[in-house]
Amino acid sequence: MGLNIEDKVWDYSTFSAGRERLFNEDLARVFFERVKHTAGWAKLTSDEHFSVDSTLIEAWASHKSFKRQDDDSTPPAGRNAEVVFKGQQRSNDPHASTTDADARLFKKAAGDKSRLCHMGHILMDNRHGLVVDVEITHASGTAEREAALKMLARQKRKARRLTVGADKGYDCKAFVKGCRKLGITPHVAAKAQHSAIDGRTRRHEGYKTSLRIRKRIEEAFGWIKTVGGLAKTKLIGHAKLAGQALMCFAAYNLVRTWAPSPAGGARIMRDSQPPSRIKNRCAGRKDCLGEHFSNGLL
Repeated sequence: MGLNIEDKVWDYSTFSAGRERLFNEDLARVFFERVKHTAGWAKLTSDEHFSVDSTLIEAWASHKSFKRQDDDSTPPAGRNAEVVFKGQQRSNDPHASTTDADARLFKKAAGDKSRLCHMGHILMDNRHGLVVDVEITHASGTAEREAALKMLARQKRKARRLTVGADKGYDCKAFVKGCRKLGITPHVAAKAQHSAIDGRTRRHEGYKTSLRIRKRIEEAFGWIKTVGGLAKTKLIGHAKLAGQALMCFAAYNLVRTWAPSPAGGARIMRDSQPPSRIKNRCAGRKDCLGEHFSNGLL
């Protein structure tokens, strides 16, 4: 904080004001990109094979706040008045949450309960399972595919051909066509009927590999919901939630990137040549060995 032991500490409300500046998407994305750049320097990420998926993040809003937008009736008296929803048709078209306007009533599975939530999307690199992009959107039936195409379009292209693995929720003509338009081969799990993935894609061994590795993306979702505290956000609105999500996934990347060092502390993992080959190649060059040691190769 830059304070000496004799300096007067500011009022506690200053931390609340500072939090408003911290939890915003622009600042959090800068930190996330720095962490991703560090992983790229260590050769832990690639620009060829990706996986994409989404998850629901429960909003900081209750069902009682989900009201019709044209409802101008006086709210019932009391701090926590009883409200009965039985027999009412509740949908996102005429209704909205008075607590969080960005929250949507949504459920992913047919047998699941509907809840007010946001939808978080991530793009994972298949080499070491690191998250390379994050997007927060409204929860809807098409948000998964639209956010995936947006994140794929933001990736810097070095390889001639990219691949992206995804589950059956992405098996539709719009997503497959959008991927091919970007020059990306969609390795999407094919539906039993009316699949948009033809036999030309499914016959390759790389298709089976992408479907096997894409399941690793669930590890990131599990970490941010149990350790990162994003099972239910305490922030209101997409702007703050996007900042929180970027911070959480940046921390997840750091956990996967850094490993215990034999000399104590931690060092960044690197995909490189074995230390024995480096020593033989750099024999007699103390400056070269010192550089590799500082980079965590030895």
